[in-house]
Amino acid sequence: DERLRALDDMMGGVLEVRKEDILKMDIPPPSFISKPEDLWSEEEKKTFEEYEKKVKELNEEKEEYRQVLRNEWKKLEASIKETTQNFDEIVCKLSEKKVKSEMAIYQEELKIVNLIYTLLVDEELDTREAGLHKFLIKKKKEKVSYHLECSRFLSHPQRLEHGFIKEFADTPDYLLEELLQLYKHRPETPRTETLLDTANPYVKGSPEDYEDALTLLMKAMDELDSPEHMPSGLDQSMWKRFCLARRKKMESEELVKWKALALGEMQAFLQRRVDENEKMKSELENIFQELTWLKEKKMKLHQNLTVQFLLTQGQVELESTEIPDYSDAILINRSVVEELNCTLAAQGEKKITAMVEFKDFSKGIIQLEWEHKKMKMQIQDLKEKARDIVILPISKDCQLFLTVQNYDTHIAQHLAGMEQSLGVMDKLHKKNVKNHQKKVRELKKCIRLKEQANYELSLQLKEMLVSVSERMHIFEAADTHDISEKITRQRYQEILKQKYLRNLIREQEKQFALLQSEAE
Repeated sequence: DERLRALDDMMGGVLEVRKEDILKMDIPPPSFISKPEDLWSEEEKKTFEEYEKKVKELNEEKEEYRQVLRNEWKKLEASIKETTQNFDEIVCKLSEKKVKSEMAIYQEELKIVNLIYTLLVDEELDTREAGLHKFLIKKKKEKVSYHLECSRFLSHPQRLEHGFIKEFADTPDYLLEELLQLYKHRPETPRTETLLDTANPYVKGSPEDYEDALTLLMKAMDELDSPEHMPSGLDQSMWKRFCLARRKKMESEELVKWKALALGEMQAFLQRRVDENEKMKSELENIFQELTWLKEKKMKLHQNLTVQFLLTQGQVELESTEIPDYSDAILINRSVVEELNCTLAAQGEKKITAMVEFKDFSKGIIQLEWEHKKMKMQIQDLKEKARDIVILPISKDCQLFLTVQNYDTHIAQHLAGMEQSLGVMDKLHKKNVKNHQKKVRELKKCIRLKEQANYELSLQLKEMLVSVSERMHIFEAADTHDISEKITRQRYQEILKQKYLRNLIREQEKQFALLQSEAE
């Protein structure tokens, strides 16, 4: 398209001139700029000046526009920074809100879990307690039925005898005693053996055996029921009634006897039941203990409630990273702790005031001790000064100066006398020096003689040592004790002599050194 191509070529693709296009603008330089300046004409110079002026104006416009763009850029940057900060603050607030909401949710969930746990524990304790109560009632029922059965079996004969006394209470006492003896009397019958079923102790043999024994007993009772055995003075109707009661008693005794055949097995069964009873007692004790434990646990569960606390991070100090166990912690009111803290603070302030008073008091004591020590030292210094004043040595010159009136003339006379005494002393000193030099020369001569004598003695000593060694060899070969003692004695004497001579030489050298130093 020619129109679009022309628009792009001539106007940069736009119909209006934009402000930012000023940065792309350039003023074309004049054609003569390639020539040297010396060859330019006046018109060319004016044209060049105008060109420079236009370039300068264009650069100023460009710089102004750049400054405007910079200001806009800074404003945009500041607004972007502000919006980002606002956005970050909103995000932080939302995150804090989210954390707090999650914290509240978790707290409520933890409360729900704790409540469910306590309900489950309570339900479990209730079920266990109900089961133990049922088991306890069942065991008690078994125990009562067993005792009733045993007492019914054992108390049957006593009941019959007691009923007989009640039935014949209207008879006289002497007849009642005689009838009671006849009532207790039992006829003699042949014994029958029966086999018992050991599996069941309450089975008493077969009914045929029991009927045979009962018929035999009734035959024997017919003889006893005859009027011959009736006591005198008793009515016939009373005797018949007595015989019927006795027969009834004999039948019941026969039944008991038949039951007593199983007594051995029943004793074993009784022992087993006693053992079971003991076991049941122990079980019941265990059940009672468990019931008491369940009651205590239930009471503790109802009283020892779980309470949640919100602890701000960083405000609770822990000795280690592990969370401590608060299972034995006690929940108390905040006012108790605050009162205790107030009392502790008051006691602490009292202690601090007491300590400050003690410190001031001790400081005062130390200051007084220091002043006392200072006064003691001052007293001691004054005493020393007084003693120095008393014992001050005053020379003769000071005494003369203080006592003599013409001190200068006296001093001149004293100096003249001193010069004379010095001359005399100088003569005496020279004389003493000459005497000492003479003594030194004599001592040097003695020293030379002593040295020569020492040298001769050392030679003799060497010869003697050789002779001593030879003699020692001889004495060792001959093994004579007396000669060796003599030689050792001589050797000891020579050693003592040498020691004495050495000491003498040392003393003489010391004397010589002293004399030499005096002479110098």
